This record gives sequence, C-alpha cells and structure tokens, in this order.
Amino acid sequence: MVLTAVKLDRRVQFLRSELIDDGYGNTHGEFVALGSPIYAGRRDVTDAEKFASGRTEATLDTRFTVRSSPFTRSIKPWDRLTCEGLEFDIIGTKQTEGRQAFLEISCKALVT
Repeated sequence: MVLTAVKLDRRVQFLRSELIDDGYGNTHGEFVALGSPIYAGRRDVTDAEKFASGRTEATLDTRFTVRSSPFTRSIKPWDRLTCEGLEFDIIGTKQTEGRQAFLEISCKALVT
C-alpha cells in the first residue's frame, strides 16, 4: 500500500461549547475557541441544495485531515470547527491509514 503525502494547507480553529447548569438541566453556552488554530488538509466530499419554507439551503460535507496529537484526539462530535469563514459541525473522527500520524474529521456546513 502506498501512502500519499497529506497537504496541510488550511488553518482551522476548533470550537467547544461550555456546559452551563441552568437549574433545569445542563444547556450549552456559546461556542468559543478551543486551543490555537492548526494546519489541516481539506477535501469537500458532497454538496446539496434543498428548498424548504420558502428559502434555499445548501449543505457541504467536508473531510479535514489533521496531525494526530493529544489535542486533536480530544476533539468530540459535539465540537465545531471554522475554516475560511465557514463553521462546520463535526460528525466524527477516525484514524487514517499508516502509523496513526493523521486523523480525518468528517464535517457538515450549512451554507446560506
């Protein structure tokens, strides 16, 4: 199996929402920056448009590749990331082929 070099040519910022006890159960606060921006590779997988309630919405499914580190391995599906002005919901993470040097993060963005 031949591994190709991963091009980490984008900067991404991870975001996490703080849990707030509102007295009725935990709710999520605003999303704030988690750590410093890191380099990532970006590959857009699919895009789609739909018409609902009188407006058109477009979604973009994207996979980001980042170096595996204790920080990137701590990213959870309830976190988000921003890249080039778009905010992405994180769907999941997985290890790539090879010696666990990289992680692939699957994301979805709502483009309006």
